[in-house]
Amino acid sequence: MTVRVRIAPSPTGNLHIGTARTAVFNYLFARHHGGKFILRIEDTDLERSRPEYTENIMTGLRWLGLNWDEGPFFQSERLHLYQAAVQKLLDQGLAYRCYTTSEELEALREAQKARNEAPRYDNRHRNLTPEQRAAFEAEGRSYVIRFKIDDNREIVWNDLVRGSMSWRGSDLGGDMVIARASSEGVGQPLYNFVVVVDDIDMQITHVIRGEDHIANTAKQILLYEALGAKPPEFSHTPLILNMDGRKLSKRDGVTSISDFQQMGFTAEALVNYMTLLGWSPTDSTQEIFTLADAAKDFSFERVNKAGAKFDWAKLDWINSQYIHSMPIDKLTDLLIPYWEAAGYQFTSGRERPWLEQLVSLLAASLTRLVDAVAMSKVFFTETVELSEEGSQQLEQGGVKAVLEAIVTALDTQPELTADIAQDIIKKVVKAENVKKGLVMRSLRVALTGDVHGPDLIQSWLLLHQIGLDKPRLTQAIAAVS
Repeated sequence: MTVRVRIAPSPTGNLHIGTARTAVFNYLFARHHGGKFILRIEDTDLERSRPEYTENIMTGLRWLGLNWDEGPFFQSERLHLYQAAVQKLLDQGLAYRCYTTSEELEALREAQKARNEAPRYDNRHRNLTPEQRAAFEAEGRSYVIRFKIDDNREIVWNDLVRGSMSWRGSDLGGDMVIARASSEGVGQPLYNFVVVVDDIDMQITHVIRGEDHIANTAKQILLYEALGAKPPEFSHTPLILNMDGRKLSKRDGVTSISDFQQMGFTAEALVNYMTLLGWSPTDSTQEIFTLADAAKDFSFERVNKAGAKFDWAKLDWINSQYIHSMPIDKLTDLLIPYWEAAGYQFTSGRERPWLEQLVSLLAASLTRLVDAVAMSKVFFTETVELSEEGSQQLEQGGVKAVLEAIVTALDTQPELTADIAQDIIKKVVKAENVKKGLVMRSLRVALTGDVHGPDLIQSWLLLHQIGLDKPRLTQAIAAVS
């Protein structure tokens, strides 16, 4: 048997972290078994589905490295298959037309609520006579198609994550709507039905999805059987929770995959972290690995039943590990779009070799890619703003003489190297009879506006290459009282 799995997002919003984690588990399982990973776009919600969301989903999956083997298949293009399957169930007496109005359904729900009963359809139109159906249609009533559910049926399956699972038909809310009303026949089939038809048609062997679908699984197993197909194996993965143990939501700062990208996370780090959300490798101490590495080790035996808590600090740490080990040329490629988005101009002197030197200077301090924007601002602006500590440093005694001595020394040098820069500092310390710390801090403030920052000598060399060191030293001298 060739393993065939699918990720089936709905294009009613951007690719979310929860859907992406499900895609990761499907991808890893398929690759582990040498199977197929299929992309299906479940766009039956015609009112909310948008092509821009479809594009976002596909772009996000590609960015994460979750390349699919078949698809994308669009449910909106497969309506004929669903309608034929609905008609098959009608012809076999396994489904029927229900003419209950929305007002009648609301009255039913209110009556059940008053009796403290769980809401469920009472199957009132399951056995209508032809005359009763004709009377309802003569009234102008529309209908939905409902699938018959035996209340006495016990639905049992072995979940690859949760073990033996069991539901009673009586807990499924009565006969299930599988297609909406339509004046043209069967109408628009609904989610629980079309996924079964698709899974049968695409020969899906394993359905891997979140535990919030467990109730759907019981209903879908009945539909597989009614359509004459063997149900696939099911794996219901734990939900992603916030640090308080509640289901993750946008209130927790959780956003779409494209937003994680804008926040400065690398694709490798994000997919690495998502793999750890609910799964652990055989070597429990291993935290950094590629998709290929994880696929070799992946099994549902090591997927947790309990919810997986989303830890921003852990994600930041993993991201920093990828950034710090990344080749400078690749890291430069990733940082350029963030600089461009910030409006930084790559004017004369700021060509690729200079940019790579800047990246080498900043790399070890980066946690997220976007951090480079603030860290590198002083290298892309003509002037600098003094921090409070920077202003206080320039007010120290002897600072003006120190800065003037540095400018004078620069004028005698045809070029500036790290050795020459260090020699200038030593000579100024001796000539002005001050501590080296005063010279270093004053020089840093003059060049960057602050007493803190990346390596001073390398920063000075970069600013010198684009002709900003002497103008800034001159401005700082003028600012000293």
